[in-house]
Amino acid sequence: MKNIKYILSILTVSLFLNSCTEDFDSINTDKKNLLTSEIATADVALIAKGSFYGATYVGAPSNPGRNAGPFQLIHSLFPDVYSNYFATTAANFGSDQFELVGRWLNGGYNYNYYNVAPELKFALDYSAENNLEVENAMMKVWKVYFYHRITDLWGPIPYSQFGKQESGPIAFDSQQEIYNDFFKLLDESVAVLKANSGSSSFFGVPSADVIYGGSTDKWLKMANSLRLRLAIRVKYADAALSKNEAEKAVSDGVIESNSDNAAIHSDGPNFINPYNVITGWGEFRMSADMESILKGYQDPRAAQYFSEAVTPDPTDDPAGVTFNFEGMRNGQTKSQKQGTSFNTIASDMAAPYTERGAIGPDMPVIRAAEVYFLRAEGALEGWAMGGTAQELYESGITASHLEYGLDGNDLSGNDYVSSANVPAALDASTPAVSTVPIAFDTAGTKERQLEQIITQKWIALYPNSEDAYADRRRTGYPTLYDRLNSLNPNIGVNEIPRRMPWVSSEYDNNGEAVQSALGLPEMSGGDNGTTKVWWDKK
Repeated sequence: MKNIKYILSILTVSLFLNSCTEDFDSINTDKKNLLTSEIATADVALIAKGSFYGATYVGAPSNPGRNAGPFQLIHSLFPDVYSNYFATTAANFGSDQFELVGRWLNGGYNYNYYNVAPELKFALDYSAENNLEVENAMMKVWKVYFYHRITDLWGPIPYSQFGKQESGPIAFDSQQEIYNDFFKLLDESVAVLKANSGSSSFFGVPSADVIYGGSTDKWLKMANSLRLRLAIRVKYADAALSKNEAEKAVSDGVIESNSDNAAIHSDGPNFINPYNVITGWGEFRMSADMESILKGYQDPRAAQYFSEAVTPDPTDDPAGVTFNFEGMRNGQTKSQKQGTSFNTIASDMAAPYTERGAIGPDMPVIRAAEVYFLRAEGALEGWAMGGTAQELYESGITASHLEYGLDGNDLSGNDYVSSANVPAALDASTPAVSTVPIAFDTAGTKERQLEQIITQKWIALYPNSEDAYADRRRTGYPTLYDRLNSLNPNIGVNEIPRRMPWVSSEYDNNGEAVQSALGLPEMSGGDNGTTKVWWDKK
C-alpha cells in the first residue's frame, strides 16, 4: 500500500477491539506504513466503520465530552449558522457575523484529513487488493460522500494525490475535476452493486456497515441518490452534465421511501450524536428564520426540531395556535449577546438532541424527502424525473412528515401540503422572512416554484446544514433574513460567505501546492470567503 503523507495517525485494530481512544498518536509505532497485509479482513470492517462515523460525526470516539470538538469547528460554527438553522449565543463567537475564524476551520479540516481520509483510503486499498469488489464499490460511494462535503466548503482541495507520495507537495484538484471523478466513481460503483443485486456483504462483518448492514440494494439507491444530489448541484455550472447525471440517477433507482434513508446510526458509548454534547455548552439557539417559516406554516416539525423556549413570547403566535418555539436573528454583536438572555428567550434543539449522555438521533446522510425535492427541481427543467415538479414537491413534503411520524396536517389540523399559509412576522417590528406559500404555485414563475421547492427542502434537510448552506449559495434560496452585523469587511450583511479560506496547516505544510492552486481559474478571486466555488454560477 502506498504511503500516506497526511497520516498523523490511523485507526488500528486495537483502536476498536480494546475500546476507542483519542490518543491516536500513540497507537501506531509506524504511522506512515500500515500495510494491508498486516490487517485481517474483519478488522478492516472496523476501520471502514470508523470512516463512516468520522465523516459524519467529525469527532474522535471514546470521550463523549471531547468527541464533538471537530464537529463543532467544521459544522456547528459555520454551515449551521450559514444555512440559518441556528444563530450563536456565545458572546465571543464571530463566525455568525461572517468572521471566518482560521483556527476553527483548521481544526475541522485537519480532523478530516488526518483521521477520516486515511481510514477511508485504507479500506479502499484493502478491498481493491483483495478483490472485494462489493466492499470496494461501497467505499467508493462513501469516498464521494466524504469528499463532496469538503470540496463544497473549500473548492479546490487535495484529492487525487492524497496518499500517493512519500514527500513533496500534495497537489490540489480543481472542483470541476473532483466532481467529474465523483461521477466516474459512482459509475463504477453502481455497475458492481447492480451486478450483485440482492446480496449482503461488508468485509465479513455486516454490522460494521452502520448505514445499511451490507445491503447492496440499499447502497445502490444511496449511490444513485448521491449522484442526483451532485447532479443538481452542478446545474448552473454545466447544465448538460447535470441533466445527464440526474436522469441517469433516477433511471437506475433512487431512494423513494424513508425505510431506505441513509443515516449513520448513533451507537453508545463511543459514537454518540455530537449535538448531544454541544447543546450542553449553550452556545446556539434556533434562528429567527426558522421561527418565521415554521410559525407561519404552522409546521408540526417545529416540535421535532426544537424545544419550547424557557420564556416564550405569545404575542406573535398564529391565531388559535400556541407556538412557543422562538428564534433569534443571526449576526448579534458581542454586546447584544451579553445584554440579552438569548438562551432563555430562544429555543434550543429538541429533547432528543439535548439529553446529555444519550446516544442521540441518527445523523442523516441522504433521505427520501431530499431526493424528491431534487427530482422536483430537475422536473422544473423539463428533465425525466418520474413525475411533475408539483407531484415530486408534494411527495417531498409528505416524506419529511412521515419521517417524523406526522399525519400531514398543520398545527391547526388542516392539510399541510395544500395550505395557503405563508411565513409569519417574527415580531411586531420584523416582517416575515418570505412570502412563498406551502401550496405549489401552479401559476407562478419557474423561479417562484424553485423558491418553494428549496424552502421546503431547507426545512426537510434539518439538521444537515452542509447541504442547506450549499443550496443557499447555489440558488439564493430560501429567502432568509440579512445579518444584523458583519465582522467581515468583504461580506455584507445581505450576503453570505461563498467558500472557506484554505487553512494555515496547508500553507505551512503544503505551501507549494497552495500557491499552484491559487492559479486555478476558479480561484481567480483569491483565497477568501468571497470567491465562489466552481458550481456556484447562478
